[in-house]
Amino acid sequence: MSKKRVWTFFYGSFINRDVLSNAGVVPEVVEVAHLSGFDIRIEPLANLVPSNHATIYGILARVTHAELERLYALDWVGEYLPEAVLADTADGKAVPALCYFSTRTDRSPADADYVDRIARIAEEYGFPRWYVDRVKSFTPA
Repeated sequence: MSKKRVWTFFYGSFINRDVLSNAGVVPEVVEVAHLSGFDIRIEPLANLVPSNHATIYGILARVTHAELERLYALDWVGEYLPEAVLADTADGKAVPALCYFSTRTDRSPADADYVDRIARIAEEYGFPRWYVDRVKSFTPA
C-alpha cells in the first residue's frame, strides 16, 4: 500500500497521540484545527452531526491510508466512514481533509472515563474552554 500521507481531521479519542501510537499510527504532522458546521456527540463514542450553529475542535494529522485502515479496524471503534471536510487551522489556513463519521444509529450514554480522556487532551491542546465544557457535558450523571 502507498506511503502517501493524507490530511485527516480527528476529533474524539483519536486526538490522543497515545491512542494513535497504540494502533501503530504515527502522524507526520499534527496541528490543532476546527471544523465549522458540525457538533460533537458522545453517545457512547464520539461522532459528528451537522449543525448550522456549531464548531468542533480537533487535530489535523498527516497519516497514511494504511494507518487509517488499521485505526478504524480496531474492535472497539465500530464502523466509521470517511468524508471530505474543510478544516481551519489556528493560523487561518483552510485544509481539505478526510474526516470519519460513525454509521451507528443507536445512542447510549458515554463512559465517564472516555469523556474525561477526551476532555483532558482537549485542554492540553488548548481548545477553547467552552468546547472542553461541551465535551464534558456528555459525562453521565
